[in-house]
Amino acid sequence: MSTERAIRESIDEAATTVGSVWPIHSFVTANPLSGFEDEPFAEAVPRAADLLGGRGYPSPETFRAALDDGRIDPELLDAELAERGYDDDPETLLERMETGGETTDPTGGERGGPSGDGETEDPEAERVDRVLAKWLSAFLDEGQAEWSMPNREDGFYDAFRSVVPYDDEIPDEGVVADLPASPIEAVESVLAPYPEGRWNSVFEAQFAALPGWTGLIKRRAADGGAWQAAHPITLEGYLAVRIALLDAFDADVSPSSDPGDAETETTVELADAFLSAWEASYRGELVERVAAESEARAEASDARADGGASARPDAQLVFCIDTRSEVIRRHVEATGDYETHGYAGFFGVPMEYRGYDADVSVDACPPIVDAQHRVSEVPTDEDARASRDRWTDFREAAGEVIETLKSNPATAFSFVEGAGSGYGVALAARTLVPGRVADLLAAADDSAPDDHEFCEPGVHRRDGSGEGLPAGLTRDEKVEYAATAFDLMGVEEFGRLVVFTGHAAETANNPYDSSLDCGACAGNPGGPNARALAAICNDPEVRADLRERGHDVPDDTLFLAAEHNTTTDEIELYDGDVPDSHAADLARLRADLDAARENATAERVGDADDDSATHGDATGVEEAERRAGDWAETRPEWGLAGNAGFVVGPRELTSDLDLDGRAFLHSYDWATDPDGDALEAILTGPMVVTQWINAQYYFSTVDNAAYGSGSKVTHNPVGNVGVYQGNGGDLMTGLPLQSVMAAADEPYHQPLRLSTVLHAPVDRVTEVLADNEAVAELLDNDWLSLTVVDPTQGHRAFHYEEELEWTPLSESERTEPPAEAPTAPAVADD
Repeated sequence: MSTERAIRESIDEAATTVGSVWPIHSFVTANPLSGFEDEPFAEAVPRAADLLGGRGYPSPETFRAALDDGRIDPELLDAELAERGYDDDPETLLERMETGGETTDPTGGERGGPSGDGETEDPEAERVDRVLAKWLSAFLDEGQAEWSMPNREDGFYDAFRSVVPYDDEIPDEGVVADLPASPIEAVESVLAPYPEGRWNSVFEAQFAALPGWTGLIKRRAADGGAWQAAHPITLEGYLAVRIALLDAFDADVSPSSDPGDAETETTVELADAFLSAWEASYRGELVERVAAESEARAEASDARADGGASARPDAQLVFCIDTRSEVIRRHVEATGDYETHGYAGFFGVPMEYRGYDADVSVDACPPIVDAQHRVSEVPTDEDARASRDRWTDFREAAGEVIETLKSNPATAFSFVEGAGSGYGVALAARTLVPGRVADLLAAADDSAPDDHEFCEPGVHRRDGSGEGLPAGLTRDEKVEYAATAFDLMGVEEFGRLVVFTGHAAETANNPYDSSLDCGACAGNPGGPNARALAAICNDPEVRADLRERGHDVPDDTLFLAAEHNTTTDEIELYDGDVPDSHAADLARLRADLDAARENATAERVGDADDDSATHGDATGVEEAERRAGDWAETRPEWGLAGNAGFVVGPRELTSDLDLDGRAFLHSYDWATDPDGDALEAILTGPMVVTQWINAQYYFSTVDNAAYGSGSKVTHNPVGNVGVYQGNGGDLMTGLPLQSVMAAADEPYHQPLRLSTVLHAPVDRVTEVLADNEAVAELLDNDWLSLTVVDPTQGHRAFHYEEELEWTPLSESERTEPPAEAPTAPAVADD
């Protein structure tokens, strides 16, 4: 193997240890330790701690609080500890954890080196970080900087070569004094003193030194896109620059053999026992309730078969599986005869979406799915289009003038003096009466029509003749997406109104606003996807083909789109083309959605009587709207904080349960999925995505300094791609402190790994896992858990152990499955 090829392969392998980071404008929640998922969790987190300096388990204080609050069942904890050979009381063991491990600053202090203590062991390496971050921010800027880095079109390595002679911070020493034309040559020259066997550890350490920047480069290089095409950057180019700078500053290139303050083996073992017991405590109650509902549902079904009838619902609303949907779904169902379903929020249409006057397209599908279609807004109302164009032109022109006056050295001071009083009044208004300012801005925006008011999604305009993705969808593709949606959700009967409800969040002055939008849409609003699927399902040709596939959609069924504002719980119906025949249905639905909103916001933010100290006499809706419009509000909503469970099954299993906004809910009926195709799609798609989300919240909570992004109060946005803590350094990689913590030392999010509860025959689940090794590996390595409630075996619950083996949950059921089971699953010994 040539040296060049060996270096490239080693770079690719080393880069897997750093998780991908998406730009802040399309923030995607993902496991920051995704590169370690091929290892057992208890082994992976200490190794990641050695490399990245982050803590892998909740602190003893967090475990103690959970135990005191009754969230950890003492009997389950005793069992987990005994299994690992510990018989001391929990308090003694917590004290041992406190002395045997090192906690990190929960407030989000500056990320340090492998020790995680916020101090860099090598001061020269710190200087390298500062210089490198300066040029990375200039090169990777996505439209925020007024003055761009020169020669960006040549790529990062070549652009850096061109500016090195003019940067007085960089010593004119070593390789950097005369950088080779090829980045691989630069790497090779610095690596000359090191044997090939050490290359991988060198590369891992250098990628881990600035994991935020590395993760962003890794994601950008993999995704491509307009910015990457215009200003390309590669991992090898980045690594070459970093290693050359280390050489110039005479800093250590090879990592230290000292692992720093990594958690000890005893600490990890004890923490794993406490965490497992906490998870089992949450999971046990959830499984018990789902199993009980499964049995009750079966009895009710038998009663209907004996002569009962099931009425057609007034309307059906399909929400994203997002945990925030669980709350609003309960309140929608309570207002009338409504049926709700859960489905991944991109609604199964993997598309690249472009708004009417948007500058760029965005991927409106999960990161694990490649976009297959290009869907753009197509104007249908010329008068509304003209109105929108006039408003857009005015705002753009005014914005350009103001920006020029503010940023031009010749006019900046005079502009500030002249506009100072006006800005001061605006600042005061935004601070003192944010709700009124938000209403004024909303009224101004309402003067111009939104895309959905004068456009239609271009799903029916197929054109595959151009470059890139084909525009629109073929008839067969539309039928496939509609049928897949109904199959996955188990929908057999349709109401007069079926509403696909995407979601988005409303928040002011928040760099992390996209983290509150739809994760299944890659951190973008889900309304466009809802509109796309509704347009598909209203197509007469699609309906005709659906009937041949067993989905008989009545002629009077109308599909609509909507968008749920998760901050205020308002659900906006996109109903411009509703015929008179459905006007009464729509009026009733709209009134009931308003009532559901009032009840949901009261639950989320508290009634005035319950929380008068927080928001005076305001209603839940008024307080939610204030939070959405207040530019000083660091916590407009909790997002998916609290997520711990993923329930896959018919809505009837959870419709009578208050899951406290902690569970993802995906509709699924095993009886309508004889081949297990829908089951496989859920386990390999939504379950993996929810595990990503769960892991992001978990690690951002257990060590916000290393895996989160610290306090919003001290965020410094950079280049429209991320945030610093302070004036420079590494990009922060995870969620803000305010998204997961109630206070600096009090987690709001309970850091638990995801517990999936699935309603299906266990043998069918085993078959799916046997065919999908990557998913089975996640389970085998304890990155999440899976429990199956099997309706074909007396609604018994089986918990996945490893290597396709299952254990009945209750002691009385710790036997082999009955002989009459269709295909008995492998059951682990006691």
